Amino acid sequence: MKLPFPGRLLTLAVVSTLSLALPLAAHSEDKPKVALVMKSLANEFFRTMEDGAKDYQKAHPNDFDLVANGIKDESDTSNQIRIVEQMIATGANALVIAPADSKALVPVIKRAMDAGITVVNIDNRLDPDVLKSKNLSVPFVGPDNRKGARLVGDYLVKQKLKAGDQVGIIEGVPTTTNAQQRTAGFKDAMDAAQIKVVSVQSGNWEIDKGNAVAAAMLNEYPELKALLAGNDSMALGAVSAVRAAGKTGQVQVVGYDNINAIKPMLKDGRVLASLDQDAKKQAVYGIQAALQMIKGEKPEVDADNVIQTPVELITQP
Repeated sequence: MKLPFPGRLLTLAVVSTLSLALPLAAHSEDKPKVALVMKSLANEFFRTMEDGAKDYQKAHPNDFDLVANGIKDESDTSNQIRIVEQMIATGANALVIAPADSKALVPVIKRAMDAGITVVNIDNRLDPDVLKSKNLSVPFVGPDNRKGARLVGDYLVKQKLKAGDQVGIIEGVPTTTNAQQRTAGFKDAMDAAQIKVVSVQSGNWEIDKGNAVAAAMLNEYPELKALLAGNDSMALGAVSAVRAAGKTGQVQVVGYDNINAIKPMLKDGRVLASLDQDAKKQAVYGIQAALQMIKGEKPEVDADNVIQTPVELITQP
């Protein structure tokens, strides 16, 4: 019998929990249970994040047990809320979460914290104003997305554009802080160079939607010189749209994440640049912070309650 997706997800979560816990059963009662809740595992970035977390747990088997979960697609907010509720019900000690929505996840985060669960936010920042309205303080582990996108945008300008050129921005899920910050960073670079951003549309972080948005932009704006994608999945879709429009080499594509699938395209020029924000390090730093907090220790955060992770511009090898 083939289960519907939520059923399959629950089954996978149970299997994952058992596979991680069984070898450590003699000690599991003494160790905290850390739940890593990510966005879509269809996105290679989050599979890399999961691998980093699992590798870290294997290297520190006596420190904690790990349960890793992801959702069906980037905008499946309701299912991510259900996963968090499941982690509350099954007695997680810590929740390390990359929220699908910066505002909609806050109420369930509050329920988790009210239940005594330590929460650390990674990748996409929970909305600071909404957290404040609930009297919550949640450390954030992740990069400066605006700075990272500005690096990509500046490189695009330097290499391929001139004042007055037209570009389009393919944004992630617009209710997420990291999508907003990446769009802002791209705009910073374009404004500084007097490049015209003629369209900003959401590709929902996904290949197919990114492809559809890119195709529509290329059709509506025949003078378009570049497509700036908020992640590499959408950049993959944009590359396909550029090829289908017969504009390979004429319309530049840039992305963000440096996933493996984008690397051949960086090499042959179909993608001009991407941005590495170290998915594995985000997961590990998040887990480390959570374990510190469980012990009553305060992780090293800046004045804005952030643990900054590095970014690196990636161009043709």
